[in-house]
Amino acid sequence: MTESYDLQEVKTRFDRDGYVVIPGFLSGVELAELNRELGRYIAERIPQLPRTDVYYEDRNDPATLKQLARIKQHDAYFAGLIERPQWTGLAEELLADKVVAQELEWFNKPPRIGKFTPPHQDGYYFMLEPSEAVTLWLALDPVDESNGCVRYIPGSHRKGLRPHARTQVLGFSQGISDYTDADRRAEVPMVAEPGDLLVHHAVTIHRADGNSSQRHRRSLGMIFYAARARQDAQKLADYQKGLNAELQEARKI
Repeated sequence: MTESYDLQEVKTRFDRDGYVVIPGFLSGVELAELNRELGRYIAERIPQLPRTDVYYEDRNDPATLKQLARIKQHDAYFAGLIERPQWTGLAEELLADKVVAQELEWFNKPPRIGKFTPPHQDGYYFMLEPSEAVTLWLALDPVDESNGCVRYIPGSHRKGLRPHARTQVLGFSQGISDYTDADRRAEVPMVAEPGDLLVHHAVTIHRADGNSSQRHRRSLGMIFYAARARQDAQKLADYQKGLNAELQEARKI
């Protein structure tokens, strides 16, 4: 079962820093079940997925699988998982609102070749007004600075969205364009163990280095929008359509 945690303390840290870590959020039976279901999904579902929902570092090498998008839209188990109260209840407490379970994604930085994640704010991708959403990021492997741990800038969620520009990083098409050495000095690396949960606000700045180790860096991300947030769905659809066309033309997907 999920280990207990002090919800008020979690909320206090989240409001102050824009992120919070809950050690051992999943452990034992739950984590083993999740890994089994992810293994099943990867083995059985990937051949059926559109190219826009499965990314590889090298699309000709299945061993370089790096990202799976829209998982809940493709599989009943994961559609149910993201609606479980252990996830939705936490998101509702942190956003002080009912939530919409928007997205479930799997991430990997393959050994030695996993690319860096550019500094960004999730809210720039979400196109919400107000930009009220939360990402729950569950570690599936031991995560440290050598295999690309997440790095947060505390308090950045209170300063609004920064300018972003197009990147060449597959899966992270936008990055902060005015990132400075001062930003890097403010970063806090998030070392984590399997089952630890990192939670961050949509406006919290974060990034990750590439994976220079011999180990994978796998994680599961769940995104929840506050019910009060409104998305510019047409703008998002137009952007995604253009991005997918560009990636297909470049033979990246």
